[in-house]
Amino acid sequence: RNGTIMMRFILAALLLSTPALAADSPAAPEAAKPPATLRLPNIFTRHMVVQRDRPLPIWGHAAPGETITAALGTISQQTKADAQGQWRLTLPAQPAGGPHELRVSSQAEQMTVDDVLIGEVWVCSGQSNMEWPVKEAADAAREIAAADHPTMRLFTVPHVVAKEPQLDCGGSWEVCSPSTVGEFSAVAYYFGRELNRKLGVPVGLIDSSWGGSVCEAWMSREALSADPNYADILRRAAGDNIGKGCGMYNAMIHPLIPYALRGVIWYQGESNASRAWQYRKLFPDLIRDWRTRWGQGDFPFYYVQLAPLDRNRDEWVELRESQLRTLSVPNTGMAVIHDLGPPGLHPIEKQGVGERLARWALAKDYGQKEIVYSGPLYSSMAVEGPAIRLRFDHATGLASRDSQPLGDFTIAGEDRQFQPATATIDGDTILVHGDKVPRPVAIRLGWIDAAQPNLVNGAGLPASPFRTDDWPCVTVDRK
Repeated sequence: RNGTIMMRFILAALLLSTPALAADSPAAPEAAKPPATLRLPNIFTRHMVVQRDRPLPIWGHAAPGETITAALGTISQQTKADAQGQWRLTLPAQPAGGPHELRVSSQAEQMTVDDVLIGEVWVCSGQSNMEWPVKEAADAAREIAAADHPTMRLFTVPHVVAKEPQLDCGGSWEVCSPSTVGEFSAVAYYFGRELNRKLGVPVGLIDSSWGGSVCEAWMSREALSADPNYADILRRAAGDNIGKGCGMYNAMIHPLIPYALRGVIWYQGESNASRAWQYRKLFPDLIRDWRTRWGQGDFPFYYVQLAPLDRNRDEWVELRESQLRTLSVPNTGMAVIHDLGPPGLHPIEKQGVGERLARWALAKDYGQKEIVYSGPLYSSMAVEGPAIRLRFDHATGLASRDSQPLGDFTIAGEDRQFQPATATIDGDTILVHGDKVPRPVAIRLGWIDAAQPNLVNGAGLPASPFRTDDWPCVTVDRK
């Protein structure tokens, strides 16, 4: 008891001996603020574009149990953060326009994202030919100087891989201008520029691509694990080699889901060419995987068929065939580009690539039915004595691109030995025969890696390489 009294006496003495702060004395230092608990992913930053005429998912982090309100313009919704602090809500669809503010608040905090436009949003993914920047593409200086498009916005996802799906990624939205466009994907930029010009609405482009990446690196582990045919892929991806399977999906695609979008453009396949036969299943499975994860229906998925490469292993052309077959997946489209420059791994003429992808979108998604969006695509064949007649879709106005005889056709009989063939245009069909093959059974067009067939339609769009046979390919057993 005596000790307690003595302690109270000492404390009182200390308080009495401490001088009071004068009115003009410097204020005591402000206590450090606790770290913010209300957060948005980086995809929700100033200058962003959100998808018009679609429900708009908004999500983020807050203190567990907090009530969250999000508002865009005059529209708002509320939700509560779960036990882990994660929250998500969906704002009603809104028409194109802006700029607006996105306001997100909890009981204790508020965030404002300014200069938000509402328009068309496309994710742009793949490997080096999608990543290839404007500054290294054809006519770079002229194109960069003219890139003043304030209603186009660009978001580049940094290169990261992860073993588990991530909730956020780096990057931020930028206004398209001569100072920002040089580093951006050339194919994505020329695609978006065409939409911006033709539609007159804001366009947001999210570039998530990585040179040298394989298709499976962009797929979820659930999709790969669901199919025993992909066991070798998962084995290669074990340990630290996550770039071989699902690592880029985890770090560079999953953080974007479920951001509202119109569709996807894709330029990839080079790194899967040695397993081209597998790609005929792998690529459609990637498309279905993304559509399932996003939960926004069978959104458009338009892709680029590989350009010619100056070699002859048949892997490249077999990969192109797998891409051609993927057109059987609903709401897909393919830009054929073998006429855009000489054979090479990285053709620098990207303007035409973006423009041909945009043709698919403008015709199929934006109601511009007058636009021809595809070159001739093989449909059927019929043997007529010593010749074979070929029919095509998108065949109106068949012609030779260079006014020379049609090239790169070959013909074979039952011996499966292909010989050079003569092909002539007959209305909207092609009649093919070969002097050394009196009883033909199969035709191929452009069936070498470096082929640049000159068959086009009336819009000048080239025919895709194809074959009428189903004989074994060189990559059939590779996994």
